[in-house]
Amino acid sequence: MSQPVAHRRTAQPAVDAERLLRRVEELGRIGRDPMTGGITREGFSRADREARAYVLEESRAAGLTTSVDAAGNLMVRARPPGTAPARRAVLMGSHLDTVVNGGRLDGAYGVLAALEVVQACAESGVETEFEPVAAAFSNEEGALFPQPFFGSSVVAGRLDGLPREPLDHDGHPLRGPLALAGGDLDALGSAVWPAESLAAYLELHVEQGPVLERARNRIGVVDGITGRTVLTVEIGGSAGHCGTAPMPGRRDALAAAARVTLAVERLATTLDLCRVATVGRLDIHPNSPNTIADTVRLTADLRDTDAARMRQAETALNRELDHLARQTGTRIEVTARTYSAPVSTSAHLRALIEESCRETGAPYQSLPSGAGHDAQVVADLTPTAMIFVPSVGGVSHVPHEDTHPADLVLGAEILLRTALKTAHAH
Repeated sequence: MSQPVAHRRTAQPAVDAERLLRRVEELGRIGRDPMTGGITREGFSRADREARAYVLEESRAAGLTTSVDAAGNLMVRARPPGTAPARRAVLMGSHLDTVVNGGRLDGAYGVLAALEVVQACAESGVETEFEPVAAAFSNEEGALFPQPFFGSSVVAGRLDGLPREPLDHDGHPLRGPLALAGGDLDALGSAVWPAESLAAYLELHVEQGPVLERARNRIGVVDGITGRTVLTVEIGGSAGHCGTAPMPGRRDALAAAARVTLAVERLATTLDLCRVATVGRLDIHPNSPNTIADTVRLTADLRDTDAARMRQAETALNRELDHLARQTGTRIEVTARTYSAPVSTSAHLRALIEESCRETGAPYQSLPSGAGHDAQVVADLTPTAMIFVPSVGGVSHVPHEDTHPADLVLGAEILLRTALKTAHAH
């Protein structure tokens, strides 16, 4: 275990590479499938709670102060609130939850690097005008409960966009799992941060794409983050025996879902209405080999850096859903919608990241993020910026997601330097 902060002092904050990589390795065992090597820590699941418990224990063992808000967000700071004059926060972090059979770095690396920055600052005794705070936002992925960016949305005050009683993909309520994570669905308003309490938000993340690796650059300075619309679509048909029900007159929900899936794909290919469009999940009932499906639920994920194009794509899809319902004799309706707008990052914070890169000699470049992140939600409150490190092979959300250890350490060093500049260390 790390020693308490009061027992370790250095003249200048520095990343402890061994500690950071140890934590990455240990956290990467939680939710890991021994057969595939993939990580499954869906938001508010048991594995997600285990990951949160790990970060809490590491933080407390280091002498840091932890708290969990009503949305289940985990916050780590050097001193308990009220023990020093109130200061605006330089918030840093990401998320601990994963997709099903995902990788060990997406989100988790950003949380552990933010923890490392807070701990390094506390150990050094450096004085800052603004307070460094690490955050692990809850349910960023929306893999189990289809309310992605749940934690950061609450922090940003986007309460009107959340269902009164959020449900998972199988209709189970969030209330109980949120309580197990330390949250309280009836008190979400208490987790909203006033804009004046924040000075900036910084998020370190693996790139999840091939750009940095191909260019042989070690740091990405993100200039913009893609927008994302996620629709949950339910298709209702009629069950029947697949051998005795004649083809004419069938109301096959799965056959209709296949056409919906292709319609989603066409939004980004033939129609060119958005940059990418994906159906990533299908829930089929009764999901029997000799029964016609009577119900299918699927998710349609639409992304673009242009908000107007995203609206056009969604409108076009809704028209096509109406057409397919009439054509197939099924009932097709959108049962849930979540939206995150595309954002540009802060030019001032990007300049500080670039300055930090020049100080370390790290080759860097500007690039957009094709994935959504908590940073674009927190941008409602405060200037935001993102730092990328290269992904080996340009892949993410898969078991073999990886980044070279030296790049993980360098990314944390750039985050530390940028945080100190942002927090006005002296």
